[in-house]
Amino acid sequence: MITLKKEDAPADLGGVTHLSIGVSWDPTAGSSGGLMGKIRERTGTDLDLIAIAMQGAEPVRLAGLDSLDPLGNGSLVHSGDNQSGRGEGDDETVTVVFDKVPSHITAIVFIAAAYKKRSAFQSARNISFKVYDASGGSTQQVADIWPSLLTNDNGCAVAKAIRDGASWKLQVINETGKIKQGDEQALMRFAMSK
Repeated sequence: MITLKKEDAPADLGGVTHLSIGVSWDPTAGSSGGLMGKIRERTGTDLDLIAIAMQGAEPVRLAGLDSLDPLGNGSLVHSGDNQSGRGEGDDETVTVVFDKVPSHITAIVFIAAAYKKRSAFQSARNISFKVYDASGGSTQQVADIWPSLLTNDNGCAVAKAIRDGASWKLQVINETGKIKQGDEQALMRFAMSK
């Protein structure tokens, strides 16, 4: 298994027809002990994986939150909202079927965010992004992307799939930033800056 870093050159996705990116995290009580710590750990932490389809510099569709198939043809599909980080494996996943993506979509930006009010990256542990090749009917993890834990930000631009003629490339971004919670326009502006 390889760990992709933002210093790496964009990976050529030639031969990859279905790409999935998943995020997983563990709920934590943070530094709270006692009853409040048990309540926080039981409640969990709500992070959101969001994919934003770009047409040039403009965001045109969003997969995530309550939009599971924003292009309406199965080319960009979100698995649904996990609000606690509980359970094994990925908590949220976005899958891209490249040959179904409309030709005017030039890039897809993948963002993980503590988007909803009262959620925070600092309330999650072991945040991990996994990259899967889901071509040919089976899903195989091909890489990890590990964000830094040293941040007070609430958003992380994980990666960007970029159309390169007839094929696609995957560029690791792995940059954090502040997104106004609950503000979809702020989320779009964050994607545009990547």
